[in-house]
Amino acid sequence: MNTQTDLEIFLVTVPGLEPALKSEAVEKGFKKPVSAKGGVTVKGSWLDVWRANLDLRGASKVLVRLGTFRAMHLAQLDKRARRFPWQETLRNDIPVRIEVTCKKSKIYHQGAAKQRIETAITEELGAPISDDADLCIKVRIIEDLCTISLDTSGTGLHKRGHKEAVNKAPMRETLAALLLRQCQFTADEPVLDPMCGSGTFVIEAGEIAANLAPGRSRSFAFEQLASFDETRWEKLKEARAQTSQKPKSDIRFYGFDRDGGAIKISRANAERSGIDALCHFEKQAISHLTAPDGPTGLLIVNPPYGGRIGETKKLFPLYSALGKTLTDKFKGWRVAIITNNDALAKATDLPFKKSKTSFSHGGIRVTLFQTDPLT
Repeated sequence: MNTQTDLEIFLVTVPGLEPALKSEAVEKGFKKPVSAKGGVTVKGSWLDVWRANLDLRGASKVLVRLGTFRAMHLAQLDKRARRFPWQETLRNDIPVRIEVTCKKSKIYHQGAAKQRIETAITEELGAPISDDADLCIKVRIIEDLCTISLDTSGTGLHKRGHKEAVNKAPMRETLAALLLRQCQFTADEPVLDPMCGSGTFVIEAGEIAANLAPGRSRSFAFEQLASFDETRWEKLKEARAQTSQKPKSDIRFYGFDRDGGAIKISRANAERSGIDALCHFEKQAISHLTAPDGPTGLLIVNPPYGGRIGETKKLFPLYSALGKTLTDKFKGWRVAIITNNDALAKATDLPFKKSKTSFSHGGIRVTLFQTDPLT
C-alpha cells in the first residue's frame, strides 16, 4: 500500500456550504482543512482518503491531486503525460475515464487534450479507456498549468445505498447533512420535518444520532486503485461500525407529509438505513401539525417554491399557514426553512435571524432561514 502521508485531498461540496463541511472535517480529525470555492482541502494518506469517503456526511466527492506540470502546447502535453507516474495509482487492468477542462491556456481544445492523456495512459500503462468507467481522472489545464486529479468516490457520495425510492424534488443526503450542521443540530435533540418527502432530513438526523458511517453500505472507486489494500479497508470499516451508538431513549425523529406515497417511501428508506425504530413517519397536513411530546428540538423544512411569478403567488397562503402553526404550537423549537424567495420566508412572519446561508439546490439559488427557539 502507498503510505504517502501528504496527499492533497479535496472534499467537494455545494458552493456556499464550505464552512459547514470544514467544520465536519475538523470534527472528524482531518488535517489542515482549508476552505476553497466549492470545497475543502485537507492533507492526508490514502487511509484518510478512504476514511473521508466512508465517514464524511457533507462531502459530495473526494478528489486526490496526483500531480501538476506545465504544458504550453499539445506536443508538450503528450510528452509530459507519458512521463507521468500513472502506475503509482492506476492498475493496468481497470478501465479509466478522462475528463478535461481548459481555461485561459494556450491549449484550448479540450477534445484534443483528452485524446493525448488517453493515449499516454493506454500506451504507457496499458489501462483501457472507457467513457462508462467508474474510475475518473480529472484534468484541468488552467493558465497553462495541467493539474491531474482522481475522483476516488465514483458515484456521488449522496448515494448512501439505502434510498431506493425518492419523492419528486428530493433533497440530497449530503446537502441535508450540511444544513443540519448549519442549524447546530446536536444528536441529543429531536428533528421534525412537516413536509418530509422521501424522509431525507429525518433519516439523516437519525443516522447522525446513531453515529452510523454514511458510506457503510456502498462501494467506492478507490477500491480499484493500485494503492488499495482490502484487508486494511475491512479493518477500517469494522472499527468504524463499532462506534455506532443508541441515542437517548426519548429522542425520536419525525416526518410528516400530506402525500401518503411519500410516507410509504420514507418508512421504507428508514428501514433500509436500519434506523426505522428511531423514526416516526405519518401522513398529515400542515394544518394538523402539533409538536410531539418530549424535548424541543429542530424543525427543518424544504417547502415548495415556485419557479415563475404566478407559481410563487400561489404559495403565500401555504407559507403563512405554516408560520402561524409553528408560532402557535412549537414554542421552544428552532425553525429552519429553505426557500428561494425572501418574500415567501417573510410570509411566515417568523423571527428569522439576520444571518442567512445561500447555496445552490438543483440549479436554483436558495437560502436557509433560521430562528432562535420560538417564544
